[in-house]
Amino acid sequence: MPADPVSALARSLGPGVVLERPSEAEHGDYATNAALKLAGARRRAPRELAAELVAAAEALPEVERAEVAGPGFVNLFLTDAWFVDALQALLDDELAFPPTGTRVQVEMVSANPTGPLTVASARNGAYGDSVARLLALTGDHVEREYYYNDAGRQIELFEASVAAVHAGASIPEGGYEGDYLQHLDPAEPVEQMRKEIEETLERFRIHIDTWRQQSVVEQYVPAALARIETYEQDGATWAPTTRFGDDKDRVVIRSDGTFTYYAADIAYVQDKLERGFDKAIYVLGADHHGYAARLRAAAGLLGYEPDRVEVLIYQLVHLTKGGEQRKMSKRRGDVVFLGEFMDEIGVDAARWYLVNRGPDQTIDIDVELAAERSQKNPVYYVQYAHARIASILGQRQTAASMQAPVVINREERELIKRLAEFPAVVADAAAKRGPQGIPAYAIRVADDFHRFYHEHRVLESEQEAFRLALCRATQQVIARCLDVVGVEAPERM
Repeated sequence: MPADPVSALARSLGPGVVLERPSEAEHGDYATNAALKLAGARRRAPRELAAELVAAAEALPEVERAEVAGPGFVNLFLTDAWFVDALQALLDDELAFPPTGTRVQVEMVSANPTGPLTVASARNGAYGDSVARLLALTGDHVEREYYYNDAGRQIELFEASVAAVHAGASIPEGGYEGDYLQHLDPAEPVEQMRKEIEETLERFRIHIDTWRQQSVVEQYVPAALARIETYEQDGATWAPTTRFGDDKDRVVIRSDGTFTYYAADIAYVQDKLERGFDKAIYVLGADHHGYAARLRAAAGLLGYEPDRVEVLIYQLVHLTKGGEQRKMSKRRGDVVFLGEFMDEIGVDAARWYLVNRGPDQTIDIDVELAAERSQKNPVYYVQYAHARIASILGQRQTAASMQAPVVINREERELIKRLAEFPAVVADAAAKRGPQGIPAYAIRVADDFHRFYHEHRVLESEQEAFRLALCRATQQVIARCLDVVGVEAPERM
């Protein structure tokens, strides 16, 4: 993990100490409620424990003074030297996390190749890719996979729809409609559409490492079912998935002898884990909420730890323009495709707005605001901070070594404290599979930087070397944050 001076300071105060930033500056640089939490277990008065923490804190060279507040809070006021060291640590390790040795597969999007990707599938991709980027940033080896149907009823309807359009005939009942059908070759519409999906994802800054076909995975079904325990009931073959937390057992072979979709799910779990992945992550829409337990059960049936399978669920996306919601339906054709969405608001805004809310929340995107290049648009606001720093640094051909300033002003202290949060913010977002925490943090970094820049001259100031170093560290953090959500960090705007 990159240098985390805040956690290091907390550890030096003893076990169970967690430091937080007070909302009011007069309460210090950091505060802890450790004494309140530990009082019961230790059978001591909170303020008595707090006084001991104050004594321990004031013995540290990093702490200028400490005080007991309220029923047992401890407020810490840090030395300027701590801020200089914290800034230098951020610059020295370049925010690098060490490799974990863990191999993770993130399967994302996986929409049938029966039409261009919609904005709904785009949220799957943006969320899944940002999780993948987070895990890679924190040291995992990550591969992205797209699983697609190349056979079955929907593929047959799609091929028949394309053939009908080219023949000037009526679309079959339940078939697909839309102008996109007209440019497809009836002889190979599935592979042609898959390639178009790949091109769209690349433009969306998502590179898929492996493309897995349903027809290939289905070949593994007999071997996978032979490996698991099953039982016969009502003429069908069942898997005892309730043993691994599923709400009911699942049929794997119907009474007519055909395999169920769940049988293919078992084969696919086996396929993933036998390729050597320590963790297989599925990214699925809200209509697949029940899949989490059954996919974990598939791993258990195969003899793997169920925790090696993880299912991330996301909610829907609604687009509004002029106060009206736009509808999406791939078959009817009145649909907002990802390519059109990127044309309308740009890739940066598309990636940002599809990630800046938690996956458990429905996203409502005002496309007019998302396309706006102003301070009201959060992605533009954060990018502008990066570009402004690039402009400042560009005026100095060589970077001078950082020099400790005579005094560190309040805005400088606040910005350094914000930057020092980066390792913990990233680690928490990765652990929770919650990339939405990164845009929120990036906005706070940009806020603190703009306040610092408004109050203090950087170039030609007495503290130029220190402030240039602070600008470089801020630029590094903003760039990493933007990269996690798939947004460019521009040098100029």
